[in-house]
Amino acid sequence: MAEARRIDGKAVAARIIETVKAGTAALTDKTGTKPGLAVVIVGSDPASQVYVGSKAKTANECGFTSIKHELDAETSEATLLDIVRDLNADPGVHGILVQLPLPKHIDEAKVIQTIDPDKDVDGFHLINVGRLSTGSTDEAFVPCTPAGSMLLIRDVLGDDLSGKTAVIVGRSNIVGKPMAQLLLAANATVTIAHSRTKDLASVCRGADILVAAVGRPEMLTGDYVKEGAVVIDVGINRIEAPEKGLKEDGTPKTRLVGDVNYAEAAAKAAAITPVPGGVGPMTIAMLMANTLRSACRSAGVEPPKL
Repeated sequence: MAEARRIDGKAVAARIIETVKAGTAALTDKTGTKPGLAVVIVGSDPASQVYVGSKAKTANECGFTSIKHELDAETSEATLLDIVRDLNADPGVHGILVQLPLPKHIDEAKVIQTIDPDKDVDGFHLINVGRLSTGSTDEAFVPCTPAGSMLLIRDVLGDDLSGKTAVIVGRSNIVGKPMAQLLLAANATVTIAHSRTKDLASVCRGADILVAAVGRPEMLTGDYVKEGAVVIDVGINRIEAPEKGLKEDGTPKTRLVGDVNYAEAAAKAAAITPVPGGVGPMTIAMLMANTLRSACRSAGVEPPKL
């Protein structure tokens, strides 16, 4: 079989960002509304700081108003909830994102449920979860990683997945479960597999569409992949790469890998996402698209089609 098509998430994400830029300019020209994205970060977790910086930079590039609240790790839950309520009430803010994880003394679920569901551009509020699970995909804000993964699948297989079987490995609320709802809405036959699934490799081999979201480096080998499948690797894992030499402190340098053994899976798949450069870039692009959608809704304007 020919080498798998490498699904270029960077290129698709760049296309979405261009659509968002054009949609933002058109919305502002027509109604005077400028999309506003507010990001709240508590503490100084280095990975979170990088994510938040990247989100703010992309929001500015898209022509949004970008608001950033940086709070000390000791900030009380009550203070954080007050900030969220103020953002809910601000008509210039259309998307609110509280960067996770939060410090242990703050109840993440309580914070997420305090965000106005119509500004919940992360798609984690129970009202958006409910909208998605009942098939109201047009009304729901869908979590950004599964939404981006779905666009990559559609790029390869089209909008209607009738007759296709999909297996998702991982049952998280952030990726696995919303991914299943999106695939069901597109008429695929869906199985959610996880750590307790019996004979996982055999279940995965039945999949025309295989989505890996387990958080274990290169766990899904070629043995898990059906000939001609589309493989979406959501995993981002950092592993030691001694072949790259040592860091200044004497420890081995690292590299990023997914949950799928890329080389083995690519030998059997029809199309596959790489790590990095596959699903990752789609996440921020979909956050921008969700924020523009929220702004369009508030102005009574149809959002652009992605």
